[in-house]
Amino acid sequence: MASYVLSIDQGTTSSRAILFDREGRSAGIAQEEFPQHFPHDGWVEHHPEDIWQSVQRTCRQALDNAGARVQDVAAIGITNQRETTLVWDRRSGKPIYNAIVWQDRRTSDVCRELADAGHTDFIRERTGLLIDPYFSATKLKWLLDNVEGARQRAERGELAFGTVDTFMIWRMTGGKVHATDATNASRTALFNIHSQQWDDELLALFDIPANLLPEVRDSSDDFGSTEAEFLGGPLPIAGVAGDQQAALVGQACFEPGMAKSTYGTGCFMILNTGDKAEVSRNRLLTTVAYRLDGKTTYAMEGSIFVAGATVQWLRDGLKLFADASETERLARGTRSGHGVYLVPAFTGLGAPHWDPLARGAILGLTRDTGIAEIVAAGLQSVCYQTRDLQECMNDDIAVSNGTLRVDGGMVINNWVMQFLSDMLGVPVDRPSVLETTALGAAYLAGLSIGWYESLDDIARLWHCERSFEPQMQEAERERLYRGWLDAVARVKCK
Repeated sequence: MASYVLSIDQGTTSSRAILFDREGRSAGIAQEEFPQHFPHDGWVEHHPEDIWQSVQRTCRQALDNAGARVQDVAAIGITNQRETTLVWDRRSGKPIYNAIVWQDRRTSDVCRELADAGHTDFIRERTGLLIDPYFSATKLKWLLDNVEGARQRAERGELAFGTVDTFMIWRMTGGKVHATDATNASRTALFNIHSQQWDDELLALFDIPANLLPEVRDSSDDFGSTEAEFLGGPLPIAGVAGDQQAALVGQACFEPGMAKSTYGTGCFMILNTGDKAEVSRNRLLTTVAYRLDGKTTYAMEGSIFVAGATVQWLRDGLKLFADASETERLARGTRSGHGVYLVPAFTGLGAPHWDPLARGAILGLTRDTGIAEIVAAGLQSVCYQTRDLQECMNDDIAVSNGTLRVDGGMVINNWVMQFLSDMLGVPVDRPSVLETTALGAAYLAGLSIGWYESLDDIARLWHCERSFEPQMQEAERERLYRGWLDAVARVKCK
């Protein structure tokens, strides 16, 4: 009997493949970074073949690292960077342009025109989203309007659109399946989250031909089988979810009021709201948490565009340290009131500001400011931004569970996790399995193939590795946070 589910976690800066057993334990892992491309200010692109090749290599390497064969794998689960937009030729499978990444800001003017024309409420009522370059619709429109012949080819039915999950499914199945799941569809600004259908009026507004779009399936569903060439034998693709929703599943946040925050390239805090699509008064997003057996569970989400990418910039851009592991030591050498604030608005500000024109800044520099203070400020910016989201969620919804479950690469830093707990004033729980995004995709696939009978079976597998309790005095917490709010006000353009 097959022992593993192969989880593919295709992220913004790297692709990762992990084999999980039924207990949620990893048996083999492989990860590969791939290049980022910045053709113009505010533009972010990936070469689609870099994504595809890195996925293939990491899957094969994960099997090798576990000493496993394709026969040992029961199914594949996929999780992916959301909103990133691709269009490809249906015959050849060749993309017509690079993938336009979720961080990309090139459609800011289009979004402003849509807002000025009074479409904000309509789009939000149907999709739960705000008008912002972050989402797929304006990226897709840009491709059709700016790649020579693309619109005509789309209208003739020659092209296909998809987020990264759809592109991978297409490639893995040899073009037999053009599908996505409800979580990824809900991030396009073309999907009605209430009717759970592509919306004809939204398609007309963004001038998108319907024949471009994939079929929308449940998050735990049949997405076809891979071609034998992919790994040496056919495997069912049985679970798909956008990365943040997959992390919600991996963190077993299945009850309304439970929240998780993932610290990867960006930071995303999601609160389960059950069967209610709650509307935020504070410009947070309403989104699909997961859809199982045709039943939709909703969530409220706050999106921070830059989190771990701040550490990457400090390392690669400013060259303040050689490895991210050095940041904890540097930060511990500073005092909490060092006075430096780093606002990482490299691609604008996400929730709750939604200012695509804001740009980053370091404030509060003095003659005694050194590398350690700048690094600490970069790490603290992630915690301050999480506090921004917490304030909004607490105002929008009476949260029943004040504890925050955390995951992602940054949470191994104990200094950051303690400061996060101090800044939020609530316990922060770090799970025993940190790769919760990949784990959530594995759980969804496991549900589809019968490894688990219910979400309760999955919830019983979650374990806390360490809980961080608030230690900072309230007055100090509020003083530091006021400084952050002042720093953010200085970089905003609207």
